Amino acid sequence: MEKRWNLISADPAKVRVLQDALKIHPILCELLVQRGISDFEEAKKFFRPSLDHLHDPWLMKDMRKAVDRINIALQSNQKILVFGDYDVDGTTSVATLYQFLKQLSSNIDYYIPHRYKEGYGVSKIGIDFAKENGFDLIISVDCGIKSTDLIAYAKELGMDFIICDHHLPDAILPPAVAILNAKQVDCTYPYKELCGCGVVFKLITALAQEHNMPASSYLQYLDLVATAIAADIVPITDENRTLAFFGVQKVNENPSPGLKALMELAKQTGPMRITNLVFAVAPRINAAGRMDDAKKAVQLFIEQDHDKALAFGSILQQDNLDRREADTTITEEALEQIEKDPLHHTRKSSVVFQSHWHKGVVGIVASRLIEKHYKPTIVLTQSGEVITGSARSVNGFNLYEALHACREHLLGYGGHFAAAGMTMAVDALEGFKTAFEEAVASRITEAQLTPEISINADLPLDDISMQFFQIISQMEPFGPDNMRPIFIAKQVYDTGYTKLVKEQHISFNVTQGKTNVRGIGYNMPDHIKLIKSGKPFDLVFQLQLNEWQGNQSVQMQVIDVKPSETI
Repeated sequence: MEKRWNLISADPAKVRVLQDALKIHPILCELLVQRGISDFEEAKKFFRPSLDHLHDPWLMKDMRKAVDRINIALQSNQKILVFGDYDVDGTTSVATLYQFLKQLSSNIDYYIPHRYKEGYGVSKIGIDFAKENGFDLIISVDCGIKSTDLIAYAKELGMDFIICDHHLPDAILPPAVAILNAKQVDCTYPYKELCGCGVVFKLITALAQEHNMPASSYLQYLDLVATAIAADIVPITDENRTLAFFGVQKVNENPSPGLKALMELAKQTGPMRITNLVFAVAPRINAAGRMDDAKKAVQLFIEQDHDKALAFGSILQQDNLDRREADTTITEEALEQIEKDPLHHTRKSSVVFQSHWHKGVVGIVASRLIEKHYKPTIVLTQSGEVITGSARSVNGFNLYEALHACREHLLGYGGHFAAAGMTMAVDALEGFKTAFEEAVASRITEAQLTPEISINADLPLDDISMQFFQIISQMEPFGPDNMRPIFIAKQVYDTGYTKLVKEQHISFNVTQGKTNVRGIGYNMPDHIKLIKSGKPFDLVFQLQLNEWQGNQSVQMQVIDVKPSETI
C-alpha cells in the first residue's frame, strides 16, 4: 500500500538554543524540541526520570474525600468491593487496589463484569451482587464516570461509590462520594493523561501516606501500572513516562509472579520494553475477557505462588490461542467478503457482517482489515436478537461523528474519535451500511484514505553511530507522543550486496557518499526491483542494535522505500 511521507519540522531557534545547552548532535535536539523539550532542565528531567517527578496525589480533586471514605470503611470494618473493567487497564487496576487494600483490611473483594452477560463498565448485576453480599462501599476502577443512573441505583440501595476513572466525564456526574478523574473540568491535577491503573496508583499513594506505610507498599505495583499504560495506548509523557520507566524496570528486575508467568509463556527472554508489553503480554490478558471471563486475569495478578501463577497463565495462554484462531479465520472471511463486493474499490468505508463471528474479536479484525484496505471499517456479528459490532477509524477521521449521523439506524452506540461499538436490529443492517458509507464519503478526505508515515528527521548515513543510537535509546520508554524516532536517508544506492531473505525480507546494504550501512526490511519483497535498479532511492527507517557473534553494531530497520526525486 502506497504511503504518504510527512517530514515533521522543529523550531530552528529552539533547536539551536538546546544544542548550545546540551552539546549533542543537532538532530537529537530536533527530536527533543518535537517532544516539547526546549531547555537544559527539561532535557535533564526527560533523560533522567525520577520518582520525585511524580505529582502529589492530594492535588487530585476529591482525593481527600476518597481517602476519608475508605478510612471510615476500614475503621468500621465495612465490606469494600473493587469493581473493574475486563480489559488490561481494568484488570491491573483491580489487582493493584485489591492487593493494596488487603494490607489494611481482610474485608475486601473484587468484581469483574462478564463482557457478554453484563457489558462494559458498572453493571446492575454487579451492584445487585454487592447488595446481596453486604458490601457497603464500591470502588470502581477504569470505569464509572458514565454510570450516573446505576450509581444512583446503588445509592438508593444504601451503598456508596468511589469512582477512579480516566475517561472523559459528561456534564452530569454520577452521585458518588468521591470522583478521582483528572479530566474533570474543575480538577487542577497537573497531568490529565493517566490511565485507569495510573489513577489507582495515585489513590494508593495517598492511602499509604495517610497510614504511614513505606513507599514499597505501593511501588511494588509499578509493573502492573506499566502494563496498563502500555496496553491502554495513553501518551508516554510527563507522569506516565516516569511510571512506565520505573514500571518496566520492575518488570525486568522483579516482576510479580503473574507477569513473570505470562512472560515465560510468551517466551520473552530479552529485556522487556513497552512494545513487549503491548504485543506479547497485553493480548494474553485481554484474551481472558474476549473469549470468556476476565476474572482469571485478576486471579493471575494477585497470585503469589509461581506454579499457581503459571497454571492461571496457561489458561490465559489457551484463551489467546483460541482468540488468534478466531481472529485469523474471521479476518480471512471478512477480506473475502470485501473483495467480492464489486463496488469495493469506490467505497470510502468497509462494513462486513456474518452472524456466527465471535464478538470478542471483531474489533481486532476491524484493525486487521484497515491494514489491508485503509478505510473506516466496521465488523458486525449477531448477538441474540440484535446485530452488534466494532468500528475502527483511519488516522485523522472522526468515526464517532460518522456513527452519530447514522443514529436512526442504531439501537445504541458509543466510543470516540478512533474506535466505537454499536448495536442495531437485524433488519436495519442494509440501511445502516448505506447511511454509514454516505456519512464517511461526505466527511473523509483523500489524504485521510492514504496511510501516513511521520518522519522525525533527515539523517545522513555518516551520522549513524553507536553514540547516536545510545542517546536515542535513552529516550525510552517509547509510545504515543514519544514514539521511537523515524528517519529518512535520501539519494542512497545499493552496494550490490542487498538481497532477498526467505523470499519475504530484504537484507539491505546501502551507500550514501562514502558511508555504507546495513539494514533489514521485513515483508517488503516488492521493493527489491527498485533497489537493484542502480538508481538512487530514499529510505525511511528506525535504528536498531544488531548483535552477531558477540559484536554489536547499529543497523537500519527499513520501513518504506521510494525512488529519489530527480533534481
